[in-house]
Amino acid sequence: MLDLDKIQKMLEEVGAWSPANSEELEQLRIKYLSKKGEITELFNDFRNVRAEEKKAVGIKLNELKTMAQARINELKAQLETKQAEMTDHDFSRSAYPVELGTRHPLSIVRNEIIRIFENIGFTLAEGPEIEDDWHVFSSLNFPPEHPARDMQDTFFIESHPDIILRTHTSSVQSRTMEKTQPPIRIICPGRVYRNEAISYRAHCFFHQVEALYVDKNVSYKDLLQVLEYFSKEMFGSQTKIRLRPSYFPFTEPSAELDISCNICGGKGCPFCKNTGWVEILGCGMVDPNVLDNCGIDSKEYTGFALGMGIERITNLKYQVKDLRMFSENDVRFLREFQSAY
Repeated sequence: MLDLDKIQKMLEEVGAWSPANSEELEQLRIKYLSKKGEITELFNDFRNVRAEEKKAVGIKLNELKTMAQARINELKAQLETKQAEMTDHDFSRSAYPVELGTRHPLSIVRNEIIRIFENIGFTLAEGPEIEDDWHVFSSLNFPPEHPARDMQDTFFIESHPDIILRTHTSSVQSRTMEKTQPPIRIICPGRVYRNEAISYRAHCFFHQVEALYVDKNVSYKDLLQVLEYFSKEMFGSQTKIRLRPSYFPFTEPSAELDISCNICGGKGCPFCKNTGWVEILGCGMVDPNVLDNCGIDSKEYTGFALGMGIERITNLKYQVKDLRMFSENDVRFLREFQSAY
């Protein structure tokens, strides 16, 4: 039967604890404070205490538990101090030198792009790399005869012709629009696949980041402001931008964004082919057909979308001239980014 005398006796036991080492201390902790410990059992017996005694017993019981935990912490600190005084050697250190690691350059740039867009209210969205035709092509206004559907560009699953490896992360945008009503403001990073020959300037897989903003009264001016903000944050406040008309099935009007060459400052050099400009991404206003396909009323909502290759942005920031270096895991190459954030 739980009573004050029983609790007092255990308080005296706790006060008399004197373990010789950390193993004995751990045994005491388990004996008294574990799920099946003696103090825990006392709390289980508390339900049987008479009503008129519950207050006094409860106070004493809480005092016991607090004292026991404090005593454990005190003894642990004493043992650690004693152990430190016994030796000058740190046996927790590795026997071998631990080399400084680093993030992959693509991860560094990817995280920086995400940070920039998160600062202006975009949230992260992700989707599957193995996709269906609807989310990769049809919902995004790709006509049946569009060249991107051809085997030379897309990896198809042979036994399921409608299942493919996504060719762009726009499929994440279509999935988000199907499930979410505006306002939508997302950024979609991920790996994509193209059936292309591997060379210093192309690969069968690479990485993209796309952004989508859909709401009432979204205009081309909103897109321009985001493009200017991103370019200056990523490449410096002196960066200039220009837009060139282009074509994408899922945006209308569409454009490609150029920035002033960050190597020569826009004066002209071999890197920018003496033009002073370098293309970094494609963008445009979301085609009304895409909004309607995804269940969003194009008469009420508008939006813009943009997309860029992470490898492309990384090349511009770090002048990596061969795309294959990003996937070869050459430690000598990766060590060059040890000081990068």
